[in-house]
This record gives sequence, structure tokens and C-alpha cells, in this order.
Amino acid sequence: MEFFPALLSDGESNALAERIQDHMADLGFGLWAVELQGIADFIGFVGLSKPSFDSHFTPCIEIGWRLAIEHWGKGYATEAAHAVLRYGTEQLALSEIVSFTATCNHRSRAVMQRIGMTHDPDDDFDHPNLSHGHPLRRHVLYRYRPLRPPAD
Repeated sequence: MEFFPALLSDGESNALAERIQDHMADLGFGLWAVELQGIADFIGFVGLSKPSFDSHFTPCIEIGWRLAIEHWGKGYATEAAHAVLRYGTEQLALSEIVSFTATCNHRSRAVMQRIGMTHDPDDDFDHPNLSHGHPLRRHVLYRYRPLRPPAD
């Protein structure tokens, strides 16, 4: 939660879990729990969601991740994000998947780059849920568009 406005209370965390479950029931995809078999039952989540705010790139499908800090830098986010991109493009036939974060979140930006997403500075935006002057308001947008074979 380093690049979010605040930590979640227990109640807010439970409400988020309910929204994730509802999203999955409604759309058939969502944010999946990540575990390390035989090591840790839950280290965070990675998956797809539909942002609920309006911007120049919405409606869209976003790939996102949040892992516990002790599991950063081990390749888990990148590995799981690759699998989610494959699922989104092969199973859901999505023509584009986006990801966004605060401009200062260099670790997430590096994951976006490692999984093949591209960044156009003209797409960057001020997050509408953060107030003017908030240090995390400016966001970068990355896009993933799978290569499609030419139609016969």
C-alpha cells in the first residue's frame, strides 16, 4: 500500500474483499489470491479488474497486483502478471489491457515493462479520486495490446 493514499482498516479491507468477490461473480474474472505452495497461503493478489472511475482511457480492463513487502523483488508479480495477461488475451480475447500507478512507483512500472506493456507519456493522467496537490495524484498509464495473427 506504499503508493496508495492510506492503509486500509480491517473494515475497509473486508469491504475490498467483498467487492473483489462481487466483481468476479459479475464479470467472470477478477483479482486472484497469490500463494506460495507449501510456504505461504496468501502473499497478495494479481488479476484483472474494471476501474470504476472515468478517464480518457475508460472503460477498460486493468491488470494489477499487490504483494506483501517481504515478497517483493522475487519475480512473483512478474510471473503472475504474465499468466494473467495470457488469460486475458487468450481466454477472454481482450484486445487491450491497461495498468496504471503513481509516477513515483518505479517497482510497479518495472513490472509493467517486464511483461511487455508500453508507456506513452501523452496517456498519463491525474487520478480523479485523489485531490489536487496530492503527491500520488499524477499517474502513468501502460498498455498491453497482444499481437494478433493477420486475418485470413
